[in-house]
Amino acid sequence: MIEWMQKHNKYLVITIWIATIAFIGAGFVGWGTYQYGKKATHIAEVGDVSISQDKFDFTYRNMYRKYNELFQGKFDDEKAKEMKLSQSVFAQLVSQAMLLNLANEYGIRVSDNELANYIASLPFFQNNGSFDKRIYQTFLENSAISAKSFENILKDDLKIEKLMKFLDKKSLKYERDVIASALSIEDKISYTVLSPSDIKIKTDENEIKKFWEAHKNSYMTKKRYKLSILWTDLNDIAVDEKALKEFYNRNSYNYIAQDGKELSFEKAKKDVERDYRLKKGKKKALKEYIAFKKGKIKATQTVELNINDPKLSKDIWSNIIQSDKGTIIKPKANQDRYATIRVDGIEESREMSFDEAKELVSHDYKKVAVSKALDKEAKLYIDGKKDIKKQTDFVNISKPADLEGLNKQESSQFFKKLFTSNKQIGMITVSNKRVIYKVLEQKIGKTPSDVTEQLTSITDKIKSSDLNGNLMKELSKRYKIHKFVKGI
Repeated sequence: MIEWMQKHNKYLVITIWIATIAFIGAGFVGWGTYQYGKKATHIAEVGDVSISQDKFDFTYRNMYRKYNELFQGKFDDEKAKEMKLSQSVFAQLVSQAMLLNLANEYGIRVSDNELANYIASLPFFQNNGSFDKRIYQTFLENSAISAKSFENILKDDLKIEKLMKFLDKKSLKYERDVIASALSIEDKISYTVLSPSDIKIKTDENEIKKFWEAHKNSYMTKKRYKLSILWTDLNDIAVDEKALKEFYNRNSYNYIAQDGKELSFEKAKKDVERDYRLKKGKKKALKEYIAFKKGKIKATQTVELNINDPKLSKDIWSNIIQSDKGTIIKPKANQDRYATIRVDGIEESREMSFDEAKELVSHDYKKVAVSKALDKEAKLYIDGKKDIKKQTDFVNISKPADLEGLNKQESSQFFKKLFTSNKQIGMITVSNKRVIYKVLEQKIGKTPSDVTEQLTSITDKIKSSDLNGNLMKELSKRYKIHKFVKGI
């Protein structure tokens, strides 16, 4: 739209608006925030700051756990590799290391007393409002990290927090005025929505087979395992209220609600009882494992499962994947009981035959064919060979219109993309639909009242985002990165 606006003097050109609209599209949430000797214990060095293996492992486990919560327990090592989780963690730690270099240059320090007070203030380590050393030590043991390494991580976070407060810049009035103007831009458009339902595709088996031939390696069977499982049930382990409460008090930081707060004992009781039984039942499971290994007892069941089948936990699959045929894996927790597993057979992944893959291939072929047909049809409207008939009144990014053929969410997505486009006429893809638009008129309207109230906060965050983005670009030029390991 910018090129078009420049040709029409009656419309105002505001160069900062793209950043503003992108910020609005992100929902006004925190831009520019950073979650904040040698080769044997460190994986990399950035400037004068080293990244320790302990810090990488701790950060990786935390990020893995967060994704697992997001995926409702269905996040596994395969998804972690697919999403390049290791690389994401490393990139985050590199950003932190760059900021730490700068903090060190400015002479920013965190004293042992500051660190101690910060740890003592964390609710995870408190019991009845006071710091509990036993809870802290249990947390360190369960997290497989030493007190020194964990405290160094926290000290780095506090140092970065001090640095970012020092660099924080509040917006000026003229900057707020510019943002207000950008948020007030209104467009009147004509539009047409094309949906997959508008396209009719004839399925030709020969064409589907050609598609399969070209994409064979995308259609693979899953690696499959034949397993003998000895289940160790724990229902016979006695529990009482006092023991459960003591267990909860030592491990309360493990029971967290979606809002990040600790669950009360009553709300966490079911999970507390399960974890208590698992802890008490570990010896029983190990005894049965030894008996199973010696052939004194038989497996509870024999199953054939695809790799990462949800019937078994992520931890169990991690061990199975690393095992050869005949391996007996020590008992691992699976929901509310233990599983001792023998790997009886492994069927490797292979290319599917056409008959095996036909249903999947047909679906993918149709999806690609429909997408191409939609693009072809959209081009007729863009080239003026078909008329764009539907129109809107003037619309604002803060209050988009509901377009016919799109639901409320799709309409919102369309306008976010429209207000960052520099074309008078074009096509925007929303979900699997195509929206062809033409900007008919543009004007500066009144700044919405809900935006006016938040204007200072919005402008501050945009300015902070710009500052932090440029800061990281400069720091990446200033501090060299030396990796000591591969694969990250």
